[in-house]
Amino acid sequence: MTRDIGFLIFPQFQLLDAAGPIAAFEIAGRLVPGAYRLHVLARAPGAVASSSGVAMTAQAFDAAAPLDTLIVSGGEGTRSPAICAATLDFARATFRTARRTASVCSGAYVLAAAGLLDGRRATTHWRRSQDFQRRYPAVRLEPDRIFVQDGPLWSSAGITAGIDMALAMIGADLGEEVARRTAQQLVVYHRRPGGQSQFSALLEMRGGRFDDLLAWARENLALPLTVDQLAERAAMSPRNFARLFAVETGATPAKAIERLRVEAARALLDSQPLQVEDVALETGFGDPERMRRAFLRAFGQPPQALRRAARASQPNVASAP
Repeated sequence: MTRDIGFLIFPQFQLLDAAGPIAAFEIAGRLVPGAYRLHVLARAPGAVASSSGVAMTAQAFDAAAPLDTLIVSGGEGTRSPAICAATLDFARATFRTARRTASVCSGAYVLAAAGLLDGRRATTHWRRSQDFQRRYPAVRLEPDRIFVQDGPLWSSAGITAGIDMALAMIGADLGEEVARRTAQQLVVYHRRPGGQSQFSALLEMRGGRFDDLLAWARENLALPLTVDQLAERAAMSPRNFARLFAVETGATPAKAIERLRVEAARALLDSQPLQVEDVALETGFGDPERMRRAFLRAFGQPPQALRRAARASQPNVASAP
């Protein structure tokens, strides 16, 4: 069975939003000959310049063969297709006949403008999340997800997350072994789950004299990690440590440790069959109620709700034909 995969581009699209998933499906198609037929689509045929100036050659989408999957690229030029009646009509018509309709990064604006995401879960690049939520309040945006699947609609975060989404689709179509071998060929991690966060608190706070301390704290979250304990490890007085730490990282020691803990706890909830109580102990919260309050501050939702959302965002392999 050959599946026709269409990649919708437009002037000023982000090159990797299209090229990353294209490469993933192309490699999978070499591993399983005949699995995929790839089409680059645009409103008008010919060369379409990306935001980098590098162009892709596209065929007109109104002449495209029936598609199994449509993937809408994102990029700086998303604003135009999101208000183009012909493009939105094409997205709606394809959704009615295709098995999957998807977006990479700000390509979610096109699907949302077409009304396809109303009432559904979706994600986009974290920098676009506030604007997206303001423009499309009917969409149930999950702003820090790598990718989200809600029935036949898929969406992914910025740029390289499109590769993660493509690998998930390949796994659903052809099996996880093919997805794993595809990831090996791409030399990418196989594979970040959709529920994984776009953010890394450790990376955001690193870049100075406290890098080693933060890395140590991340590996020892079950310890109390008080200001006195952290200051002693940094060979500084508690008062001087707290002042310099806030200047260097932009967060108080207590807030930094809480951010590390909620990130670690969320990863465990997403990937491990542990009870909430066990996660709270392992990550240093001590009790579930303390962890719940920290999750509400960080994510606006309690741990159980985020765990359910992460599980729901995983590909439904059983639904693949």
